[in-house]
Amino acid sequence: MAATYLTSAIRQFEYYKMLGEKAMAQVTDETLFWQYNEESNSIAVIVRHIAGNMLSRFTDFLTTDGEKPWRNRDEEFENGFSDRAELLAYWEKGWSCLLDTLRNLTDEELDTIVYIRNDGHTVTEAINRQLAHYPYHIGQIVMIAKMAAGSNWESLSIARNKSTDYNARKFENEKTKRHFTDDL
Repeated sequence: MAATYLTSAIRQFEYYKMLGEKAMAQVTDETLFWQYNEESNSIAVIVRHIAGNMLSRFTDFLTTDGEKPWRNRDEEFENGFSDRAELLAYWEKGWSCLLDTLRNLTDEELDTIVYIRNDGHTVTEAINRQLAHYPYHIGQIVMIAKMAAGSNWESLSIARNKSTDYNARKFENEKTKRHFTDDL
């Protein structure tokens, strides 16, 4: 079960990474930095927070607290990027840290205790915590991008009024064990 869990978790993270990237690709550079109001976050701020969290949580994952002394979480909620390229480079840095760490874990390490702000988690619990956290923010990115793109938005999942077509294609296949992202 453990190898299946790690493989599934990695696939889930990769799926949400792809959703964020496809959403950001559909908006202008200006939209990446747009905020609805002073209390809301731009896509750029959300990216800075997600990647900052990944770097803190997954650097030396098994041996140090996930809240690193060098992390300045409050600063993550200010725009720190000058352009799309810089934003995407930081996004990639965070995801690489996360995915490289997960790919190097072993089944035996899943019950190891790791700490986040001195709260102990099994490795599995720590991964699950982030599997809830990052998609929450990816959804925010998608929503901002979708509103900004308007009628030019290209669906990232099953398009409106296409569920019947999608289901027909899925049910043409034989039942088999596969990850839901295999046909993306």
